Amino acid sequence: MNINSAFSVENRKIDPSRKPGLKLDGTPDDNDRIEIGPTDLAFSEWQAAGLEMPNMPALRQYRYERLLAELHKRDYGAVLMTDPLNIRYATDSTNMQLWNTHNPFRACALFADGHMILWDYKNSPFLADHNPLVNEVRSGASMFYFGNGDNVEKDAHGFTSEVESLMRKHAGDNRRIAVDKIMIAGLKALEKCGLEVMEGEELTEKARSIKGAEEIKAMRCAVHSCETAVRKMEEAVQPGMSEDDVWSVLHAENIRRGGEWIETRLLASGPRTFPWFQECGPRIIQENEILAFDTDLIGVYGLCVDISRTWFTGSGEPTELMKEYYQIGHQHIMENMDLIKPGVSFKELVFGGHQLDEKFVAGQYSCRMHGVDLCDEWPLIAYPQNYSPGAFEYELQPGMMLCVEALIGTSEAGFSIKLEDQVLVTEDGFENLTTYPYDERLMS
Repeated sequence: MNINSAFSVENRKIDPSRKPGLKLDGTPDDNDRIEIGPTDLAFSEWQAAGLEMPNMPALRQYRYERLLAELHKRDYGAVLMTDPLNIRYATDSTNMQLWNTHNPFRACALFADGHMILWDYKNSPFLADHNPLVNEVRSGASMFYFGNGDNVEKDAHGFTSEVESLMRKHAGDNRRIAVDKIMIAGLKALEKCGLEVMEGEELTEKARSIKGAEEIKAMRCAVHSCETAVRKMEEAVQPGMSEDDVWSVLHAENIRRGGEWIETRLLASGPRTFPWFQECGPRIIQENEILAFDTDLIGVYGLCVDISRTWFTGSGEPTELMKEYYQIGHQHIMENMDLIKPGVSFKELVFGGHQLDEKFVAGQYSCRMHGVDLCDEWPLIAYPQNYSPGAFEYELQPGMMLCVEALIGTSEAGFSIKLEDQVLVTEDGFENLTTYPYDERLMS
């Protein structure tokens, strides 16, 4: 697989003759279009729900400006991105996203003068044609052993020499380049070119952490589609099904609406819910037991909807211990959510609010809250036992999104309750974007 041949397209725009009109989100109403997006089913459901669609060209412009502002704030000459989710943020284009995560063949550079270049797979230079903010498309960013073999250092030198030349053209004398993730050969080659490599992941995470108005609209749509898919999954659940049977419903319903993938397989039933992080498998769900899941779902527009619910399966009644643990989890989320407003320090989120009893600490979740957008992202709000001074010394700002977590379980009980809501930080507090109901039988 040779993905290093040269290709360049400049100042590309969508051919007006191919656009009979626009969809409700400002994208071309073209059945044969290249860019991926929501299906007609999703649009019809959003309309019925009274949701306002995002304007995707405006969303792309906002993200571009966020990256450029963070670049200028640090006085870097460029940011070079190889993480496929950062490339998605910068260009709103995708190319075999999951394959790309372990075979990094794409790269995107945004320079101090605003010029943006995408390096893509040589046979697909058209995947960003819908976004005129991408000024050029090239190829040749591959620096992984499978694609380059024993020529990886040579190929890395060729790519980084190209980047260095572009730095001189678009950043002048500035030799500081932020890089998010890059193969070892690429890092060495950049430094050999005389460039000062800075931490790019810090820049991109900070840029992504504040959502604009169109991103918020897009996320509301994504949450609606995810919750619709979750409802289909709940309607399907019954004892006698395997965990995989249930999980496949969420995948199918996500794809039907234009969603993209699910990052984990975190659905478990009965005794497999404790300890947590056992991924779903062939276990047959039994009468009158717990089923818990964490969506970790990359839905429409590539947005992550990360919510968790626990259901009681069967026709009987939950035990009093199941109800007790469930209601502790619900209290944990609600009280911690009430802390959220602009100006609150991340440290206050760690040590304030609802604290878990000592018996739950061994089985508690890995964090109390975390950021979310295209995936789980910065910041991470730890539990007090895991607090690391100096790691997250910041404050909440309007436009941030957080997932508020609860995992309540013990070895004595033999099960876990997993709950999670997704929240937007507003100008004066928060908005819970999650509307999916809690289990009535477990809340009674």
